[in-house]
Amino acid sequence: MITLAMDTAYRHLIVGLFDDTKLLAGTSFECFKKQSENLFPELEKALEKAGLTMQDIDQVVITDGPGSYTGVRIAMTVAKVLASQRQIPLYTISTLQLYAGTAPAVNVLLDARGHRAYAGHVENGVLTEPETILTEAEYRKFLDSHPGSLMGDVPVEGTEPVHPDFLQNFIDLQAQWVPVKNVHAAVPRYLKESDAYKTAPAAAVAESHAG
Repeated sequence: MITLAMDTAYRHLIVGLFDDTKLLAGTSFECFKKQSENLFPELEKALEKAGLTMQDIDQVVITDGPGSYTGVRIAMTVAKVLASQRQIPLYTISTLQLYAGTAPAVNVLLDARGHRAYAGHVENGVLTEPETILTEAEYRKFLDSHPGSLMGDVPVEGTEPVHPDFLQNFIDLQAQWVPVKNVHAAVPRYLKESDAYKTAPAAAVAESHAG
C-alpha cells in the first residue's frame, strides 16, 4: 500500500512516500509561504527516488489545519484532485497532531500571529480537547494546567521545544487518520478566536495585533 503524505499547513513543506510503514522517499524543510512553488518539484523528486509514478499511489493523507489560510489549502487542493481522479482514499490529521506524534503528553503551540498561538494537548497521538487559539496570557495558563513536553515555535520562558520528526509522525499516527467520506466537500479547518480573545476590550485586541 503506497501512501503519499503531505503537509503545507504551517511553516514546513513535508512530502513523504511510504510502502505500508516503510519510508521510501521524503523531505521535510522550512518553506514558509513558498510551499506552493516547491510542492510539485519535491513530489517529483520523491517519486523518482522511490521508483514510482502518481499512478502507484494508493492513498493520501494530509494535514487539514490549523495553519495559515493559504498554506492549508495547498496540500488539500492537490490531495483532493489526486483522490478524485484516481478514486483513492483521502485521510486527514490535525497539524498539531503531526507536531506531537505519539508521545505520551505533548503541548503544541504554533504562532498564530498577534501574540496568539494555535494550542492543543496531545496524548499518545490523540487530541484530548479541541484545538483552539489562545492569547499569550491564556496559553501560559494552558501550559500550567496541561503537564507535558512542548513542541512548536512559540517561545515560552523556562521551556525547551522539541523538534518533531514529521515524516515518522505521519505514519506513526495512522490510527488517528480521519477518512474523508466526500472528497469534493473536504475543506480546511480554520480556528476561531477563543472566547476570551473575542470578548477582550477593543484596546487590548488592537494592542495584541500591533506586535
